[in-house]
Amino acid sequence: MATTNSNITTTATATAEPPSAAAAVVQGGPQIPKDGLPLMHSARTPPVLPWPDIGHLAKWSVSSYKFGFGAECLRDGDPDTFWHSDGPQPHFITVEFPRKVAIQKISIYLSWPQDDSYTPSTLAIRAGTGPSDLQDVRVATLEKPDGWITFDVSSEPDEDGNSFKPVHAYVLQVIVVQNHMSGKDTHIRGLRVLGPQEEDATDGDPFPWKSQDFKMYERLR
Repeated sequence: MATTNSNITTTATATAEPPSAAAAVVQGGPQIPKDGLPLMHSARTPPVLPWPDIGHLAKWSVSSYKFGFGAECLRDGDPDTFWHSDGPQPHFITVEFPRKVAIQKISIYLSWPQDDSYTPSTLAIRAGTGPSDLQDVRVATLEKPDGWITFDVSSEPDEDGNSFKPVHAYVLQVIVVQNHMSGKDTHIRGLRVLGPQEEDATDGDPFPWKSQDFKMYERLR
């Protein structure tokens, strides 16, 4: 697992249209950058993306929450609900998988116009085999975000040098390092954990394991 830190910066004025030479269009969705650039999507609903959502395979927990605004609000698909922290900083979300998985990106919904000083301005992404050995893999700096922001969790280039390798881990943690205007508690309106894109062909296997649920158990020990 790569542990090299890399900082990405996104702003509220960023668009969902990366340079055409490094982008592909997903049917029914925005242009998708192929070079690891962050993807901005201004709609309130989750964007249509080619990376599979693997978050349903995991156990989710948060560092603190106000009653009725817990971890379930991160994945309920409702842009009007949100996780509301209720404790000392830093605030964090922990996603624990039953076995090691490949994690490519996260997609997070933040809204500065609605949440003001509750909006995160700096996120740190950590990954590891358990809560006690997590290592920093990415830092994201956000300036007044409004919409879904999708970016790689790793900063290690792939073999082609055009994108980033996935992180292989049991546990992923998203830490709110700082809020806008030095706010104390935080609001996050949605979060998805995304695996690598699935290949159309699987080494000639006539019965490939395509479902993420099955892929977790495709190898017997």
